[in-house]
Amino acid sequence: MRIRLCLAALSLAGGAGLATLSAPSATAATCPDLDVVAARGTVEPGTLGLIVGDPVFSALQKKITGKTLSSYAVNYPADLSLTSAATGNADVVNHVNAQAAACPNQRFILVGYSQGANVVDNSIGISSDGAVVGSPIVATIPAALAPRVAAVLLFGNPIRALGKSVTGTYQSRTIDFCANGDPICQNGGTDVLAHLGYTSDADAAATFAAGKV
Repeated sequence: MRIRLCLAALSLAGGAGLATLSAPSATAATCPDLDVVAARGTVEPGTLGLIVGDPVFSALQKKITGKTLSSYAVNYPADLSLTSAATGNADVVNHVNAQAAACPNQRFILVGYSQGANVVDNSIGISSDGAVVGSPIVATIPAALAPRVAAVLLFGNPIRALGKSVTGTYQSRTIDFCANGDPICQNGGTDVLAHLGYTSDADAAATFAAGKV
């Protein structure tokens, strides 16, 4: 019931398939310094995500000066299907691989909210299997590309309710917001609306990322 209530609340905030991307034709002049890869939450509207992705990208543009930024909205259903998070996981890895090949000096900022945090977790090798709208890992960003991931920004991360967090290679580059009482990321949380309030953390997330690039 708790999970249904939270997902219902998220659906009130707004309103695919596995894609393998080939490397686009690009030159150094057309390769932004940073590519912001954002995975929206379940049924979250907006270009990158109304609650998190869009405000975080806007904040990053203000905080990170002297560098050019592009954005990529992860192509996945962001619904309650059993394969949704896995589809997003595969798309993140495909996109990073393609961009890395096309733009050898480009770095990445990964952003994930709610189910999108599961997507990012999986992509950096932290399984979300067993979490709300989670899945087993289907692909991971290659170790050779790990240094090019400048920052990982997570919000309402469902693996937190399992007592898990990002550890290992990406730990020092990760900030993981979990609002007090958010039942999606806090075991025993009962404040459904807390899951919808992460826009207020956009500035802090961007400040963290700016310190990593």
